Amino acid sequence: VEGGKSVIVIEHHQAVMAHADWIIDLGPGAGHEGGMVVFEGTPAELVASRSTLTGEHLAEFVEGPR
Repeated sequence: VEGGKSVIVIEHHQAVMAHADWIIDLGPGAGHEGGMVVFEGTPAELVASRSTLTGEHLAEFVEGPR
């Protein structure tokens, strides 16, 4: 990253996602139910929108349960 390169990580760990610069969320489900881009943006935008299952779980990790 410091050398101007991009780092792409496939990750489900919420702490890693919360500190990412950009998230591309694929879904809407797993396997045959997934494969479409359902969200693209910053972790803060994903948390604010809670528009996907990942967004809901990340919001609970960041903000605590509702």
